[in-house]
Amino acid sequence: MNGKVVRRPVEFHAMEFVEYIKTPKVDSVTLHRPFYARVEGTLCLTGHHLILSSRKTNTEELWLLHSNIDAIEKKFVGSVGHLTIKCKNFMIIQLDIHGMEECLNIASSIEMLSNLSKVTLTYPFFYRPMSDALEDGWQAFLPESEFARVTGDEWRLSHVNKNFQVCPTYPQTVVVPKAVDDDCIMQAAAFRQGGRFPVLSYLHSPNGTVILRSGQPLPGPNGKRCKEDEKLVNSALGVGKRGYIIDTRSYNSAVNSRSKDFYLILFPPGGGFETEAHYPQWRRVHKPLDRFSNLQESLTKLMEACNKNTNSMDKWLGHLGASSWLSNVKEVLTTACLVAQCVDRESSSVLVHGSEGLDATLQITSLAQIILNPDCRTLRGFEALIEREWVQSGHPFASRCAKSCYAGSKLKCTGPVFLLFLDCVWQVIQQFQCSFEFNEQFLILLFENAYASQFGTFLCNNEHERQILKLSEKTQSLWTYVNRPQILEGYINPLYQPNSSVIWPSVAPQSLMLWSTLFLRWDMDNTSNDSTDKEIRKIQQNDKQLKTRAIQLRKQLSELQREALEKGLISE
Repeated sequence: MNGKVVRRPVEFHAMEFVEYIKTPKVDSVTLHRPFYARVEGTLCLTGHHLILSSRKTNTEELWLLHSNIDAIEKKFVGSVGHLTIKCKNFMIIQLDIHGMEECLNIASSIEMLSNLSKVTLTYPFFYRPMSDALEDGWQAFLPESEFARVTGDEWRLSHVNKNFQVCPTYPQTVVVPKAVDDDCIMQAAAFRQGGRFPVLSYLHSPNGTVILRSGQPLPGPNGKRCKEDEKLVNSALGVGKRGYIIDTRSYNSAVNSRSKDFYLILFPPGGGFETEAHYPQWRRVHKPLDRFSNLQESLTKLMEACNKNTNSMDKWLGHLGASSWLSNVKEVLTTACLVAQCVDRESSSVLVHGSEGLDATLQITSLAQIILNPDCRTLRGFEALIEREWVQSGHPFASRCAKSCYAGSKLKCTGPVFLLFLDCVWQVIQQFQCSFEFNEQFLILLFENAYASQFGTFLCNNEHERQILKLSEKTQSLWTYVNRPQILEGYINPLYQPNSSVIWPSVAPQSLMLWSTLFLRWDMDNTSNDSTDKEIRKIQQNDKQLKTRAIQLRKQLSELQREALEKGLISE
């Protein structure tokens, strides 16, 4: 999957793709790829895959999704064309093709097939799983079941967004304060960016405090207020309680957003922030985090550093620092820890938002839950978190993950927001290795599928778009595949010991590391890590067998002692 070297059944390209494929097959193509000897074989193009197979025995095929291709570079030496294919999962391979025409045709076809504009032509709509589904992943984490335990005296499930009529990027079912009716919510939604009114993200059961998320308010240059929004926000607090509004923009950006002339360029009709006069129970704190466009530039610089061949430690560290990637990791983790601290240690509820509430907001609410809630550190709980806080909450995966680090600035809406979140989770796992049921391979699986996948989970930008395309009927969910026992066992952390405590990760610079098994995995051999996990599982299995045998022997000993007592062979 996504560029891994595997054996697959033969795939034929459908009629929809015939016009894109000028040369469907080329012989005597040489493949160069990391950690493998070069292979000469036949290159085939289908509607969704680039396939290279060799007639040599014990040589595995390469199946590469076109949607995983980020950029392609052409170079000719005589009559031989060299295609360098750079993938969204950071893998770089080279194909040597004899004949300029064949090489140009292949390159042209790959460029068209890797940039299909029609979603229904992508692979998830054509993929047919080889085995029966044990569970429908589309039904696994519905809002009604996920939030059933938090509704009660103070919170309720609302269907105010039925048919997505109030907010196109929210799910149809949300959790809101019971004291606020749906008419009030609709008025508040009109006062929030994109209609993203404050909704419940997390209820901290030990003290009843909550995390809310929303888009920014829209007071505009005239300081307009909305009493319904004020009521909705204040209803989240108990009598005499105070809360914090964590704004992921700088103070200057928030102030400037109120200016029509400045802000109408991006977000009509003029943004802003909650003034203390109208929200007296709330204290606003600005924790500026980089927007997706800056993160895209940061990732590009990071991968440039990772791909540079240098023996100088100073140069390597200089390039790494210049990317600001670890600085972004630090800032996001710091803000998430602040939210968790407000909730757990100060018993104060928190509302998180930036501008749209689609990117940094979701990073913070998700990470705060991982810190606070042990259920989110289980594999099933983490899946639910991804579905609830990212997929259903409207993170625009289709826009943000359309391109990765090698495509340059071709698309203005791309940005590795989800990848940065996964990196932050990885950092926490390094500090609490026994507190997470899942391993880093599960994080890498999520990263790869967000950018290129045979599943429909990360397609589109929100639930409304997914419903229009009927993804739950026409594609398979990633969770359907992952939660099969034989697949799931590969993503289990063998060191896991349930930890019901709140965990507090260090955000000191010396505590944060480059995620080398992701960003450098095509430059370094990670088989030793796999061997270690296998050895740990083997030891655990032996330990389990020995404990079972010990129980059996104790039972046999007890029976022998009883028989000996009955026969008078021994005394008590």
